[in-house]
Amino acid sequence: MGASLSLVPLIDYFTRREFLVAGLRPHSVTLPYLYDGGDGKSSSTCTVHYWAPPGEPKLPPLLLIHGFGPQATWQWRCQVGPLSRQFHIIVPDLLGFGGSSWDYPTAPPPSEATQAAALAALLDSVEGLKGKRVAVAGTSYGGFVAYWLARAAGPGRVGPVVIASSDVLKTAADDREFLKRAGEEWGAVHELLLPAEPAAMRRVMQMAAHRAPPVMMSPDFVLRDFIQKLYTNREQLSHVFKGITVGTDKFQVTPLSQEVLIIWGEHDQLFPVEKAFAIQRALDGKARVEIMKETGHAPQLEDPARFNEIVLDFLLAADKHAEPSINGSSL
Repeated sequence: MGASLSLVPLIDYFTRREFLVAGLRPHSVTLPYLYDGGDGKSSSTCTVHYWAPPGEPKLPPLLLIHGFGPQATWQWRCQVGPLSRQFHIIVPDLLGFGGSSWDYPTAPPPSEATQAAALAALLDSVEGLKGKRVAVAGTSYGGFVAYWLARAAGPGRVGPVVIASSDVLKTAADDREFLKRAGEEWGAVHELLLPAEPAAMRRVMQMAAHRAPPVMMSPDFVLRDFIQKLYTNREQLSHVFKGITVGTDKFQVTPLSQEVLIIWGEHDQLFPVEKAFAIQRALDGKARVEIMKETGHAPQLEDPARFNEIVLDFLLAADKHAEPSINGSSL
């Protein structure tokens, strides 16, 4: 009986329903795939799947960028309803995740810069969004992309920025400390972030959440089913992982011109909470920092009401003195 039980379709149904009830609909678009070929920008094409309301926006646009792990609908399911009352929400699958893909394996894996360029092209392709100033929120890996997009596109194109549980200052030393917290049996970060066995998935779930996962979601047969259904594109995701440039000379953190909110779970075991303040210092101390108590790496899921309140307060205040839109993007 256990072998035939799968929670994934049920969870997927309810997460998609949250998006549909919020007025969002699924879309896909083919865009240029820009990457650094060594002698400048080279290109092929990529497909970006995203959720957004149909028609031209009647509210200020807000881009929500997911992190590693389940599809975007799972990661932002508690936000689309409340935030869609004030914003025109766009929720993409990053390249290599969900329904988004690039010309793999012909083209190189996407870096954060490549992901940001694809999102900039996506925004220009969405009805009524070309040239509009867009607020951006990214969680975990999505925060890397959100930071890069904000810096590359500039304040005329990207407005206020929310960086959630995202260590844009991460180094190899941070990865080693992460593995120490995880336990001696793990030899590399990708073994946990791209779990292939139930033990790895159980451990990363324990580290990501402040509260223990429900018992019904922790037996091996359930976790194995999650792995089989959520990581069907494992090979592409492995290449996305290899394309990460945070912690290298290619990803230098400098202050942003935009208003920035840094939001973090107090008990985050993936990226320790003190990194929130290190990022604030790297951004000239001007970013607002909010530490959410009794939450871990995904405060938007563990305490969505408080997370949404913090984000809405920040974005609505920033929107009062937003800069005018421009007629294009620098990306």
